[in-house]
Amino acid sequence: MSRGGTAHRAYSVVVFVVLASLDNVAIGLVPPLYGSIGDAFGVGEGHIALATTIMFLISAVAAIGFAYAGDRTDRKPVLIAGTLIWVAGTAWSGLAGSYPSFLLAQIVASFGLGAVASVSFAVVSDLISPRRRGLVMSFWGLSQGVGTLAGTLVGGFLGHTNWREPFLVTAAAGAVATVLYLFTYNVPRGDSQPELAGVEYDERIHHDHLPLILRRRTNIWLILQGSTAQIALGSLVWLPVLFRSRAEDQGYTAGTAVLVGSAFATLFQLGGALSILGGLVGDRLQRRTPRGRALVAAVGVLAAVPFYIVLFFVPMEIDVPDGGSTGAVVGAVLGSVFSSPTVGLCLATAVFALMLTSANSPNWFALIADVNPPEHRGTVYSLGNLVNGFGRAGGNAMVAVAFRGLAGAFPPPLNYAVGLAAFQLFWVPTGVMFWLASRTVAKDMSDTHAALLARAARLEHRPDGDVGGDPPVVVEGLAAQQDGGPGR
Repeated sequence: MSRGGTAHRAYSVVVFVVLASLDNVAIGLVPPLYGSIGDAFGVGEGHIALATTIMFLISAVAAIGFAYAGDRTDRKPVLIAGTLIWVAGTAWSGLAGSYPSFLLAQIVASFGLGAVASVSFAVVSDLISPRRRGLVMSFWGLSQGVGTLAGTLVGGFLGHTNWREPFLVTAAAGAVATVLYLFTYNVPRGDSQPELAGVEYDERIHHDHLPLILRRRTNIWLILQGSTAQIALGSLVWLPVLFRSRAEDQGYTAGTAVLVGSAFATLFQLGGALSILGGLVGDRLQRRTPRGRALVAAVGVLAAVPFYIVLFFVPMEIDVPDGGSTGAVVGAVLGSVFSSPTVGLCLATAVFALMLTSANSPNWFALIADVNPPEHRGTVYSLGNLVNGFGRAGGNAMVAVAFRGLAGAFPPPLNYAVGLAAFQLFWVPTGVMFWLASRTVAKDMSDTHAALLARAARLEHRPDGDVGGDPPVVVEGLAAQQDGGPGR
């Protein structure tokens, strides 16, 4: 394949998507194995959940440093270094002989994980044109959702008899992906930005650019929305625990209950695959109004709340062979979707709820690229990811406390259902923040578009507004369509 050609670019996108998926596999391995790992080290589930919480926080903080380095220097070595670090930490987790060793290994892994999402996001945003951002970013977001699902699947299925195996398998896959990454296209900044067609654009971020980033009001809302969205999402890592508890409540043994919990949690989160629809709708509506992507995200997360609440309270009759093989248990779970009306209703509700909330992911990614120049995107993403990390860690930690507090009034598994339902209300402020972003996005897109044209004109000595290549996302009259606010 020619260097930088269509095939090389397609290969690069696939590798970036795989990398983004694998880092979420590493994050998703631990929750299905809270009980097994805790038993092995003689500690409670809360101690193992602490490792997940710390992982969210450290990866989010580390992402800022990696993203700034990527926006400032060559991005390829930064991404390779981060990948090798999380692979080493994940392998160490699987070999740990004590709880302190396991916790330290998770810290090492989380440090490397911070590089993958933030740096590769900036690279992917330079590989795709603005008109297709929603669609391609939906695959990007889907890869992360699939990675989380795969982590739940790998953790539960490979780890129900030996909890160490999933960590070693994931580390090996990460090592293979690193080798594949060596052959990807080293994408120039702004490579697919229509305003920069035909010019060599090598702007880099500087430490004094942060005030400029924060003056784009849309960035504020895009960063802050994760504080509440990720509390709700962070609580959902306990889905395997809810379904495991339901199985135990119906008399199944611990090993079978772990399999049931992982299978149902994986099955019920398949609606995340429909984020592609959210990206397509966002692209289409964006061509009609600059508020399009933000409004799609706002409507999606707000409409999902009642469906989530229904999901946790629909009663389920679990009918699987207790003590059976992994294949027999999983087959029984899949069969129950068609044989049990309550399981079928739960699945339909879960898929629809996940479809609605997953609309926020591709549109969030695309909005960051829409309102920021190429040299700022990785850093803005990492700032959003930092808030996401604190929100997700907070959701994971707070819901554990809520479960314990609710256990006095609601015996398991009802305490898990009540707690998870309550935490889905955090989607409401998330939807409000996306609506607020829709009010400012037009002006910020227009300003960024004009700034890129001006820079391109200086680099090529061409008149401002003369854009080569594919036309950019329409920005004429954006300011007039914006719902203005005071001080703006």
